[in-house]
This record gives sequence, C-alpha cells and structure tokens, in this order.
Amino acid sequence: MPRKRHTPEQIIRKLREAEVELAKGQTTGNVVRKLGITEQTYYRWRKEYGGLRMDQAKRLKELEKENSRLKKLLAEQALDNAILKEVSSGNF
Repeated sequence: MPRKRHTPEQIIRKLREAEVELAKGQTTGNVVRKLGITEQTYYRWRKEYGGLRMDQAKRLKELEKENSRLKKLLAEQALDNAILKEVSSGNF
C-alpha cells in the first residue's frame, strides 16, 4: 500500500474526529480503522499535534522546514570554513 502524506490540517481534523468518536464510547481500534490510519500513527499524531489549532500546526511545519534549511546552510558554511583553513595552512 503506498504511503499517503497528510497535511497538518488533515491530521488535526482526523484527531478531532477521533476525539468525538472516542467520547461516544468507541474503541481506539475501531476509530483508527474508520479514519484509515494505524494506531501507531494515531498516537504519534496525538503526541505531535494534540492540542494544536490549525494555524499553530501550519506555523509549526513552516518553522520546522525553515529550521532544516538553516541547519543545512550552517553545515555547508562550516565545511567551507574547514576547507579554507586547511588550504591556508598549507596542508593539502
């Protein structure tokens, strides 16, 4: 079965739907089957997105994306600096 990526908005919508079903007395197994996800995914989503609103989740994903981009830039710059130090000291 191919993997399906869910947007933060879809995840929060499914978590809210799961909360409603669980409040009605449904079991977790039945709820996740109805949502089309695994229990592991449900608990992972609940840990990451539980209690977030739509706008907060969207902002979280934007910040994570920006953070990874900045980490990549920092690693590249550190590598460039190391190469320049090595070349300037004559150890090539």
